[in-house]
Amino acid sequence: MFTLTVRDHMMIAHSFRGEIFGPAQGVHGATYVVDVTFERERLDEDNLVVDIGLAATVLHEVLAEFNLKNLDDVPEFHGRNTTTEFMAWVVFGRMADAIREGRLGAGARELTGLTVELHESHVARARYHGPL
Repeated sequence: MFTLTVRDHMMIAHSFRGEIFGPAQGVHGATYVVDVTFERERLDEDNLVVDIGLAATVLHEVLAEFNLKNLDDVPEFHGRNTTTEFMAWVVFGRMADAIREGRLGAGARELTGLTVELHESHVARARYHGPL
């Protein structure tokens, strides 16, 4: 299995509902380092997993939807806890949509899997992985 990973970041604000979250029930911020790993069985005719420039550009565009925003104000997330795990799944969905739409080029058709990992801090991270 071949993989390629690109990295970017986003800064968000949010709050959580539920006693389990303790002080994080109040509005607080997070800066996530976001890694997206693309997988495929064989390299394409140019010996690439995916075009790294397109992958980085699309990731930046996906994260721009959330960067410098309070996720509590995003209608799609109303009533949901936008945990690190949840946001990894959301970014996965956006990136998978971009691949299906052809935004990462024709070579991305052969991708077989995708992993999105959000690093919340130097000691905590969450990952969502799935097939394409």
